[in-house]
Amino acid sequence: MSRDKALFVCQECGGTSPKWLGRCPDCGAWNSLVEQRSERSQVRAGSSAYAVASSPEYLNAIAVDATTRQHTGLGELDRVLGGGLVAGAAILLGGEPGIGKSTLMLQIAEGLSRSQRVLYVTGEESSAQVALRARRLRVQAETIRVVAENRWELIADILEAEKPSVVLVDSIQTLYSDSLQSAPGSVAQVRECAARLVRHAKATGASVFLVGHVTKEGAIAGPRVLEHMVDTVLYFEGEAGSPYRLIRAIKNRFGAANELGVFEMQEKGLQEVRNPSRLFLSQHERPVPGSVVLATQEGTRPLLVEVQALVTPSPLANPRRVAIGLDPNRLSLLLAILHRHGGSFFFDQDVFVNIAGGIRVDEPAADLAVAMALLGSFRNRSLSDGTVVFGELGLAGEVRPVAATDTRLAEAAKLGFSRAILPRGEHPRLAGFTTLPCARFQDAVDAAFTG
Repeated sequence: MSRDKALFVCQECGGTSPKWLGRCPDCGAWNSLVEQRSERSQVRAGSSAYAVASSPEYLNAIAVDATTRQHTGLGELDRVLGGGLVAGAAILLGGEPGIGKSTLMLQIAEGLSRSQRVLYVTGEESSAQVALRARRLRVQAETIRVVAENRWELIADILEAEKPSVVLVDSIQTLYSDSLQSAPGSVAQVRECAARLVRHAKATGASVFLVGHVTKEGAIAGPRVLEHMVDTVLYFEGEAGSPYRLIRAIKNRFGAANELGVFEMQEKGLQEVRNPSRLFLSQHERPVPGSVVLATQEGTRPLLVEVQALVTPSPLANPRRVAIGLDPNRLSLLLAILHRHGGSFFFDQDVFVNIAGGIRVDEPAADLAVAMALLGSFRNRSLSDGTVVFGELGLAGEVRPVAATDTRLAEAAKLGFSRAILPRGEHPRLAGFTTLPCARFQDAVDAAFTG
């Protein structure tokens, strides 16, 4: 009789150790090793279908067919996926509880069931609960097959019998395999069940959607290796109390990463927002100090967002520095540039910066807009109406060029803006649109606040 083997598995990275340690030797996390007992399992009958031996081939001799993409019925999701769903793709969707992941999965199932054989595997809810949600959302569910199961061995038999083209699993943390003795949701179970589902997708050409929970830090729960196993990683985000939801592609083997899709949660489910730039812009009756419109680029989509800054005298010995939707380290860097090259001193000022609408901006092209908002609030000066700003700031005070200038300007012109402060370089000529190229930060300050 085989003896169980004890291992200690890190709950952060999935690394293993033969004995307990206070700190994981792989990722350095403290008190993250948990004992797990497992034994080598026998190979299931029928599992050899996923273990067919292959021989090496020359790369130029491999036939490559044109990638055919299936539309999910949600144009915003198709954009994030790179144009549609690719056969055999494994997609991981993460989001906080209650954000609308199950609602999105049900709407994806409805859109794909028009042309594909869809199987919805629910491990968290009963089939009746899924049907109740479908009726509430008025989903056409005649061609969607649902099974409530979380044991992998039974799911594998169902997949072999049904042969679906699309499999939706809600959620991966609820699945478990009899080959492991750990509880569902543990690192070993999540990694093993995800690996088998990905192997099924690659062997049969079926597309697989995996719903994943997120931790309090905002990362997908389970080992980080889970993100490396799948083809696409999507994050479903939204502010508390706001009806708007954002889908962001963090990784995508079949398209551009950092693409953004915008939805609005309504009574009938998620509705696409066709023009998200208007969503993130506030309607001020007149220009306001500390408010600057930024022309940012999310993947291939140009987006106009409002940068809001508030600078006020601080009663504290260490003034506050608060950044929402922006990297705090980037804010500190910009304050140093304003001190050195802008002649403005913030050592006794509380500084607050917010990207309106709950969106997060990570690209360096936001530097100039954030600096102009900070300077405008500090000096109580506002930019002229109809002005957009973008550009990266260097530590030497130069304004560095950024990519996709033409698409940013075209989006601004489409929304009625007529003036842009941007880095020096070649720019497209737009009728009725004025560009103010700047080589130095002081040039941008003169263009923004002169007159």
